Amino acid sequence: MEINSSGADFILLGFSSRPQLEHIISVIVFIFYLVTLVGNTTIILVSYLDSQLHTPMYFFLSNLSFVDLCYTTSIVPQMLVNLWGSKKSITYGGCALQFFFALDLGATECLLLAVMAYDRYAAVCQPLHYTVIMHPVLCQKMVLSAWLGGLGSALILCSLTLKLPRCGHREVDNFFCEMPALIKMACVYSKVIEIVVFTLGVIFLLVPLSLILISYGVITQAVMKIKSATRWRKVLNTCGSHLTVVTLFYGTLIYMYMKPQNTISHEEGQFFTLFYTIVTPSLNPLIYTLRNKDVKSAVKRILGIDKHSAKV
Repeated sequence: MEINSSGADFILLGFSSRPQLEHIISVIVFIFYLVTLVGNTTIILVSYLDSQLHTPMYFFLSNLSFVDLCYTTSIVPQMLVNLWGSKKSITYGGCALQFFFALDLGATECLLLAVMAYDRYAAVCQPLHYTVIMHPVLCQKMVLSAWLGGLGSALILCSLTLKLPRCGHREVDNFFCEMPALIKMACVYSKVIEIVVFTLGVIFLLVPLSLILISYGVITQAVMKIKSATRWRKVLNTCGSHLTVVTLFYGTLIYMYMKPQNTISHEEGQFFTLFYTIVTPSLNPLIYTLRNKDVKSAVKRILGIDKHSAKV
């Protein structure tokens, strides 16, 4: 029976309990998706095209933007199809891929944010040795480690979750194939998965977040000693942007994955999932660009606005 059910389509329940809201939600999601595509693509292109942004910070930021692009693209198109149409299904293979990429990219982003915090620590606390510490080879190795770490965790959790017997259950109580919803489909309780999820949650959520908080604790002490008002504001802008993204991303993820699943209501779970899968990736480029003069100046240089202004 399990072999047959593994080849059957899954039903994504999504917001079917409130059909009157589906069209409104689809419009909101579509707008956020467009902002995500335009914003993150802009950051990647600007960081690549402008030589003044060829620094470790923007190398990491480009990777973060690429992760966000892939993450939302693995979820939103299928979600919009289901919201706009009467068919709410997804193939078993499509569900498995969506589940895998969501885990892989989510875990990678957790590690990337920790790497970016270390970069800010080196820039603020070790400015004279920054170029030596954040050598291009080291930066590439750190990013590669983040990608491989995300891949490893996704392979482990996917293989364990998809092997769970579902006893013919096909309804996924979410708008995409996410781990908590897939585990709830199982007709048996797995202590092994619970232990693995908690362990990986500590490794990919609590440990990176602790390192980030320690980094910013040291950065705060260093900032208090800065006498230059201009440099003080620049540090606050770059670090403040990163800390805002960290709070939004880690806060919702920890609430969803580190809290016992039976204590989270259906509506509560959908809201937090919608936030960290759709809203946060669209806010990242806005947070980084609106508070960052370097990116704004780079966009103007690429578009030739500065040259035009100088001529006028």
